[in-house]
Amino acid sequence: MLTFNHIALHVHDLQQSTAFYEQVMQLQKIPDPFNDDRHAWYSLGAPLQLHLIQGAPKEIRQDIKRHLCFSADSLDEFMKSLSRHNIRYYNKVGVPDIETIRPDGIRQLYIQDPDGYWLEINDEIPG
Repeated sequence: MLTFNHIALHVHDLQQSTAFYEQVMQLQKIPDPFNDDRHAWYSLGAPLQLHLIQGAPKEIRQDIKRHLCFSADSLDEFMKSLSRHNIRYYNKVGVPDIETIRPDGIRQLYIQDPDGYWLEINDEIPG
């Protein structure tokens, strides 16, 4: 049997990316076995992890259809936090400042991290 363990993102500027994932996404940093200046690991809720690895080229075009998804306890509070960090959000087709409402009523929006990776944030309650 296989279980999902982690996702790794290749980033250009590790310091900029760690600031984003800690301050905007509010992820908790966890120890990484490399203990160097090229890796940062985050918990996505045990046992899932996000690994950031420095060394990507400066610009990589990302498609919004390829994204990671996070659920927020309060999408409205998350949107306020985005505003405080001067981060724009988009709907599922890339129109700015508009959220998407799925057919099942789940609200969702999309943002980009410093490397252009798309992140969906929605208000679906897992379970």
